Amino acid sequence: MKTTPLRIAQIAPLIERVPPRKYGGTERVVYHLTEGLVERGHRVTLFASGDSMTSATLVAPVREGLRLGRKEHSPLLRTMMMLEDVYGRMAGQFDIIHSHLEYVTFPYAVHAPSPTVLTMHGRLDIGDHAAIMRRYRHLPYVSISDDQRRPVPDINWVGTVYHGYPPSAFDFNEHPDDYFLYLGRFSREKRPDQAIMLAIACGVRLKVAAKIDPVDRDYFEERVRPLLGHPLIEYLGEVDERQKRELLKNARALLNTIDWPEPFGLVMIEALASGTPVIVRACGSSPEIITEGETGFLCRNRMDFIRAVRHIGTISRHRCRREFIERFSADAMVRSYESLYEDIVRRGRFQSALFSERPREPLRRVLGRGVAERR
Repeated sequence: MKTTPLRIAQIAPLIERVPPRKYGGTERVVYHLTEGLVERGHRVTLFASGDSMTSATLVAPVREGLRLGRKEHSPLLRTMMMLEDVYGRMAGQFDIIHSHLEYVTFPYAVHAPSPTVLTMHGRLDIGDHAAIMRRYRHLPYVSISDDQRRPVPDINWVGTVYHGYPPSAFDFNEHPDDYFLYLGRFSREKRPDQAIMLAIACGVRLKVAAKIDPVDRDYFEERVRPLLGHPLIEYLGEVDERQKRELLKNARALLNTIDWPEPFGLVMIEALASGTPVIVRACGSSPEIITEGETGFLCRNRMDFIRAVRHIGTISRHRCRREFIERFSADAMVRSYESLYEDIVRRGRFQSALFSERPREPLRRVLGRGVAERR
């Protein structure tokens, strides 16, 4: 069905370019969403670093992504300056604003003339995340899995939209090589050390492709590096998109030994897109993404992981690819967001019309009544 073109602002983090050269999940999602919206005829403005690639109109507060680029910028201050442009200098130019910056957007969005949709990309069960969201509970929030909502169910969730990729982004391979894969980031909550020990215990080859953030350096040195010298383990470092594509399509399975409530986990649908089954701990979003015994195995303990490695040949790689196309394509993601945008814009216009038709009390009467009530 033909939709009315909308003027849409997409606000991306400035840490990585859109799409990222190497590691970076949120920026990759923003890229595919933005391209899909442009393709469907919407007028999209992307706020992102200047080295970003896009078919939309690009507004760039910095020349290049801050993680791999120049270090003189403060990410927080540059982000605030970008939000001042979106909600100040360019206010009124958009029918809807979609922010992927989460909490820093809240004070700007709450007073804006155009509605803001907020996709929450991170976990919500730590720190003051739930408390700050409840202070802005009436803003329209989008979750990336149903499980992500559990710590803060009592706010204005307007939908769950799973991430998606174009099918052409990954190559299906029916006949993989003889290795398993750990892909992502070296961090305590993702437990790459368990993936390595599992491979050694099962006597299978494991390729390890991951980046090390400064905050995770001590964990890497203490728990991971001592395991990398084993002859079954091949450490590749952080890889780019071409390398990732090759690694995924040729792996027998992805070992995703996470030990935290991951809100989504892009690497799982990247594996499915390649026809590669996923062996993952049953926590966070994984039971929503992986179908037990059909696209991988959901594990609760060490023996579950060992059995999954031994029985990985029972999973159909064609079934994995089909699941990706049916549930996690970029087209499905774009259409879901498009439907949300239209609903929120239509509701906003309807409410504005109602408000404008109501007789307004004189300001003095309203103030006077408020003073009387406080007495």
